[in-house]
Amino acid sequence: MPKGLLVILVAVTLDSVGIGLVFPILPELLREVAHESNIAVLYGGFLSLYALMQFVFAPVLGMLSDRFGRRPVLLVSLAGAAVDYLVLAFAPQLWMLVLGRAIAGITSANIAVATAYIADISPEETRAQRFGYLNACFGIGFILGPVIGGLLGEYWIRAPFLLAAVFNAVNFALALFLLPESRPGERRPLNLAELNPFKSIYWALSFRMLLPLVGLWLAFNFLGQVYGTIWVLFSEDRFDFSPMLVGLSLASFGVFHAGAQAFLTGPVAAKFGEQRALIIGMAFETTACLILAFATHGWILFALAPLFALGGVGIPALQSLLTRQVGEDKQGQLQGVLASMVSIASIFGPLFYSGIYFATRDTWLGTVWIVTVIIYLCCLPIILSIRAPRQEAPAA
Repeated sequence: MPKGLLVILVAVTLDSVGIGLVFPILPELLREVAHESNIAVLYGGFLSLYALMQFVFAPVLGMLSDRFGRRPVLLVSLAGAAVDYLVLAFAPQLWMLVLGRAIAGITSANIAVATAYIADISPEETRAQRFGYLNACFGIGFILGPVIGGLLGEYWIRAPFLLAAVFNAVNFALALFLLPESRPGERRPLNLAELNPFKSIYWALSFRMLLPLVGLWLAFNFLGQVYGTIWVLFSEDRFDFSPMLVGLSLASFGVFHAGAQAFLTGPVAAKFGEQRALIIGMAFETTACLILAFATHGWILFALAPLFALGGVGIPALQSLLTRQVGEDKQGQLQGVLASMVSIASIFGPLFYSGIYFATRDTWLGTVWIVTVIIYLCCLPIILSIRAPRQEAPAA
């Protein structure tokens, strides 16, 4: 494995652990600093603010990495994140926490730079596999982060912020001393108009070959929000799961998903091609959703974890297909747009699925899973229309 790829994967793992660390303690921390305020509203606002900052700044960081190189943008964002989490650990007032959360969202948009780095150093035939590694590392981090954060929060509510700062400092050191540059910057003046994030999004949506693929990317990430939104509610309502069983079911889901991303995505894409990998992943996903809609026993949730994990092989294949549509000088800009699409899905997906669930909860609990299957099937004609030949996008 190339040294640069290994450093990026370790950095992404530590980054996602750092992000997940703070989730368990946020409600208690908000109660500590906001006193009589509506904690439910504040908590939702904190989550939305983070996603909003990612949406706005992912294209900016991606474009800056095309202009100045991947390494300096990563270094600045990691250093900023380390300082930000350190400040959050001692922030005494609510407005400081809000500002710090916004900055954390901005610095976490460096995932666009990390994915662009992988695209730079990976031949087209290995990109799907390496994007699978990236997703697996991100998943592992989100499994470990909340667990560690919950344990630390028992001793001191601010401790997870300190550990997140340490992880980002370690990331900074790894990038500074071990990460080679994958793409030198361009020697040209920076046009401030290029920093408009909506310009990058317009560039992607106006290009004929990118439009359906970006639409699929948005749809698949939107569909992926159903699990984080509904899993806990559904398992409690349908199977009367305790918090421990809910946690175990989520952990099994995460473990199988990480394993499939790391070890199956590459072979499936290599054997069948990215387009068929998308169809295979969708077939597993829809089958699992259909079974879950009619499930009557709790053990089925655990049995379905491998099926849901196999459904995830399509996302890295789609990401690989997308990288083929633009030249090397636009990979950062493209990955920034894709990260923005993920943020849009993170903002609106939970609203959509929670609305569907609560509207049909008293009628039939399986409705939300059938709606998910229908949306997946609506994507099938677009998948079948995909043509593999690369066609470079014009400059923004």
